[in-house]
Amino acid sequence: MEHLKIFDNTEIAFQLKSNKELNRAHFLFNMISNESLVKVGTALTRFAIKAHLPVEGIIRATVFDHFCGGVNEEDCLPVIDDMFTKGVSSVLDYSVEGKETEAHFDGAMEKTLKIIRFSDDRKAMPIAVFKPSGFGRFALYQKKSEGKVLTENEQDEWSRVVARYDAVCKLGKEKDVEILIDAEESWIQDAVDDLVTDMMRKYNKDVTIVYNTLQMYRHDRMDFLKRQHELARKEGFYLGYKIVRGAYMEKEHERAMENNYPTPICESKLATDENFNAAAQYILDHISDISVFVGTHNELSSYKVMQLMKEKGIEITDNRVWFGQLFGMSDNISFNLANKGYNVAKYVPFGPVKDVMPYLIRRAEENTSVAGQTGRELMLIKKEKARRKAAK
Repeated sequence: MEHLKIFDNTEIAFQLKSNKELNRAHFLFNMISNESLVKVGTALTRFAIKAHLPVEGIIRATVFDHFCGGVNEEDCLPVIDDMFTKGVSSVLDYSVEGKETEAHFDGAMEKTLKIIRFSDDRKAMPIAVFKPSGFGRFALYQKKSEGKVLTENEQDEWSRVVARYDAVCKLGKEKDVEILIDAEESWIQDAVDDLVTDMMRKYNKDVTIVYNTLQMYRHDRMDFLKRQHELARKEGFYLGYKIVRGAYMEKEHERAMENNYPTPICESKLATDENFNAAAQYILDHISDISVFVGTHNELSSYKVMQLMKEKGIEITDNRVWFGQLFGMSDNISFNLANKGYNVAKYVPFGPVKDVMPYLIRRAEENTSVAGQTGRELMLIKKEKARRKAAK
């Protein structure tokens, strides 16, 4: 594979990082690599925010500025414009979590609509995203997923959830901004899937605007993908999927054990990797019907998709294939892919510092638990620091 090893080029990976920012990244990933430090740090941070201690400045100058674009859309513009000079697009992600009122759900929808309008005249922002639990109550999705009959009030509440999805997808269609809808825990995902499929039916008639998310650590997702493909073919609409490995593994295992049902998660990391690659293969085999956003920090999966595109004669600029990574992570994948001309977008989280903390804490905990991820980041940062030192 002649493009093997492109992800080792640290000069391209960190071209936008000043020495100061590189040193900060080195400090952060060093901290994150220590599990007990992460546990203590997250506990202290939660306490400090609850107690209204003046920690926002410290958080903002360290972990927030590394993993987030800013506190609002305008604040993110320098980051967005900067990355786009190197061919990396941005997906602005309003990462405020855990809100449960109608006012908050309407607020999240308004924020998403604002981002779509904000994206409209910016080539650097061709995609918007929202999280289902940001648009409706978790327990309501769960009741719907379990097939239980909703009360009249709940039925009205659900209609408002549907209306929020519809408003966002409709504006996405009008403005030609693609809409990625994130995945949730398996016990509420069925309701999400049904609703997103309805949006695809409505808005993916000519091209793919609406994308669902498949968490490939779930062993049932390949069958789901094939069933969806059959349905879309029969009814005449296009599919869009963001494929990821998944984000709620421990929670999924625990709930399965507590409620005495088989875990929906693949039996091993290897099985998850194979499932992810199988989904990529299936979608690229059917690229005329399905578009894909490959959300991965895994270099081998990225190479696999590059290889498949080449074998199938899919142009690297084909809008039906995008690669995506999180801001502040895997710059070696994002910037080296963009340098070769592939479609690449960074998920750029933003929001008020204290509201984004649950997201940042999850990032830190995930990085600690993903074997090798933090070590790889550290190794690349050290390599780049050494390269710069030698180049002086």
